[in-house]
Amino acid sequence: MAGRRRWSTEEILDAAAELLRTSDADSFSVRKLAAALGTDSSSLYRHFRSKTELLRAVADRILLAAMADYRPDGDWKQRVTALALRARDAFGQQPQLAAVWGRYASSGTGSRVIMEEVLQALRASGLPDAEIPARYHRFVVLIVALIASEAGVSTITPEEHEQGMELFRVSVLGADPERFPALAHFARDLRPLGADRSAAFEELLAAQLAQIEARIPAGPSAGDGKG
Repeated sequence: MAGRRRWSTEEILDAAAELLRTSDADSFSVRKLAAALGTDSSSLYRHFRSKTELLRAVADRILLAAMADYRPDGDWKQRVTALALRARDAFGQQPQLAAVWGRYASSGTGSRVIMEEVLQALRASGLPDAEIPARYHRFVVLIVALIASEAGVSTITPEEHEQGMELFRVSVLGADPERFPALAHFARDLRPLGADRSAAFEELLAAQLAQIEARIPAGPSAGDGKG
């Protein structure tokens, strides 16, 4: 009798990504993935020690693909902005995987490529080396949160969107002005969280870069490494 097929690591990741396009990290399991491949879970654990390791690898492939043809261009802010927009576009095309990235992060080659480029850009800015790790961390936390949040909104159904809008109208426009005077005052000018995410992303990114720029010493700096 023919033996059970051996799946390659790349084929396993392809199948996992496909499952995650139609589900989420909570409902995803190695058992379901094995069933989709027509094998048993033990054969997959030869490639990945845990579900978390597998999910991290799937997210990392998104980052690696996003950086495949990237070439540094422009000043440090343009470079960092380009990286953020590339990651956003990549996960925007596969929004279910953005939640995986936001929860499990990534530790593979794709992650290292982005980390290296952001750190290189921050060094090129003239920011002192001592401040770069903390500024890098704040930047990445913001970008991951924005991308995961934006992608999450894009996955809701039209029915869920309408339900959310109705809840917004009831809770905001119908707020009791005596108990919530400020909310009642601004109610008609407030927008649902899902509205205009693109502009909000770019404005928050620009604000973060402005904070970094404000920390750059005037004139030449010992931390303006080019390497």
